[in-house]
Amino acid sequence: MRALIDLQSKLFPDVTTIMQRRYDILHFITLNEPIGRRTLADNLQMPERTIRTEIDFLNDQGFVEVTTRGMLVTDEGQQILVQLKEFMNELTGVSALEKRLKEHFELQHVMVVPGNSDELSWVKQEMGRASVRFLKERLAPRSTISVTGGGTMAAVAEMMTPLDTAWDCMFLPARGGLGEHVENQANTICAEMAKKANGEYRLLYVPDPLSEESYQTIIGEPSVKEVLDLIRGSDVVVHGIGDAITMAERRKTPSDVMESIQRGQAVGEAFGYYFNNRGEVVHKVRTVGIQLEDLHHTNCVIAVAGGASKAEAIASYFQQGQSNVLITDEGAAKELIKGISL
Repeated sequence: MRALIDLQSKLFPDVTTIMQRRYDILHFITLNEPIGRRTLADNLQMPERTIRTEIDFLNDQGFVEVTTRGMLVTDEGQQILVQLKEFMNELTGVSALEKRLKEHFELQHVMVVPGNSDELSWVKQEMGRASVRFLKERLAPRSTISVTGGGTMAAVAEMMTPLDTAWDCMFLPARGGLGEHVENQANTICAEMAKKANGEYRLLYVPDPLSEESYQTIIGEPSVKEVLDLIRGSDVVVHGIGDAITMAERRKTPSDVMESIQRGQAVGEAFGYYFNNRGEVVHKVRTVGIQLEDLHHTNCVIAVAGGASKAEAIASYFQQGQSNVLITDEGAAKELIKGISL
């Protein structure tokens, strides 16, 4: 396919440019429908005149429907998006990024979505959509899925749809809450995923972090122990990766611990562990839920994280080799490739 794309670019350079533009328009509409022309133009950074011309064409072809509420992608338009996806990934170099990252981090699977979520909010939604698509390919009936909290995980929950071939799945929070916005807590995300997937869920009502004394007391509670046993036996774990200092600040980390994290040059965080750029653990938060060692017993561990600013954090986590799937965006992928090339 690469050879065909190169030949097409040489003989008909305008064709690939137009195809890319129309694909981007259809793709953005399907993520945000119904949507108006001005909003579409602002987000894609295209002149309104160009958007108007392209929408007229897509509407005439039956790919887009223009309503009083805004523009919608038709069923035929959705089919075009599916059929073009592989071609567009080759055209934009996404497939090459996926292959390079898969080989370097020795992963089973890598998915890279176009864009940079640091700059475009809808890219996080697309990572969520890619995560749901991957889950649908992997989940079997009666699977158990543990999920962490955070904004990226909330996007996965937002994009969740019914799991038609994986019935009676159980969704679990991978850990206690951070005391952050309720919509970004693992309990909330797990419950929303379960409802949209037509599955079941269990919740974990414990704070995060905990003192050692409180931790030992709480994990001895029968109701907590029951949920912890289910979490540690999960078939699939889906989690985010955070910037170390950002996560420490969100946890309202005491100044002496913050200094320790900074002295250790921590750059990434996942599951309450802080990693330096060599993947070494420089600090661990006492938390109820999945521990790094528990991941050895899980066949599918999916890390979902994007944005160019997260590249160093992502690289630090994957030094541990605990996850076997990465779903990220083009912004992070390109920065990761730069790091690999150095």
